[in-house]
Amino acid sequence: MRHILIACAILLLTFGGATSQDKMPPSNRLTISHIADDFAIDRLADPAWEGTSQVLVSKYWSGKAAAKGREFSARLLWSDTALYVRFEASQSEPLVVSEKPDTSQKTIGLWDRDVCEIFIAPDTSQRKKYFEFEIAPTGEWIDLAIDATSQKRKTDLGYNSGMTSAARIEKDKVVMAIKIPWEAFGVARPKIGDVWLGNLFRCVGKGKTRGYLAWQPTKTAKPNFHVPEKFGEFEFVK
Repeated sequence: MRHILIACAILLLTFGGATSQDKMPPSNRLTISHIADDFAIDRLADPAWEGTSQVLVSKYWSGKAAAKGREFSARLLWSDTALYVRFEASQSEPLVVSEKPDTSQKTIGLWDRDVCEIFIAPDTSQRKKYFEFEIAPTGEWIDLAIDATSQKRKTDLGYNSGMTSAARIEKDKVVMAIKIPWEAFGVARPKIGDVWLGNLFRCVGKGKTRGYLAWQPTKTAKPNFHVPEKFGEFEFVK
């Protein structure tokens, strides 16, 4: 009888562990929680942010571990009218930013400074057509429409998403957020259960020690974020 009880306990532990693992989201999937009420993007500490899952990005594009002082986390929310993205980045080195930031219009070349980024492909069957949104610690921003279906990637610098941004520099960290209306994606509108594709990135530092972090490492020979084959999944949930 004792042997039977022990065997049953082992079976319970085995199947219980498997069930628990089955419930864990894949490492390449981030859930985006729905909110009923919109809020201004400059409310960086709005309680709504605490109601969604957070992903920590701690690796470079190559897959190697980044220094703790360069890690960042991201939270995503969605409403009936917009997508919200909030980045919180550790900052243990001097900022690489503009001395005269202009947040009234997009900043071409922003990617050469400290930025956090999100790439989004609404259509999973056309992952090589995606959108790029960046924000700097100064609140500067840029939005781009990308078409990589041909050998030469095409970037629409005149793309106008209607995004808004906000940022705050604190001790040892930077908080940045963007709000993107669904009109930015054309006719695409998510529903509960839908999955879009994309990736999250950070550029930090300068020179030979400049760091390129990626939620889903692209693992290219040189730093390169434009690898839609490596996109992860964004799942829209309640």
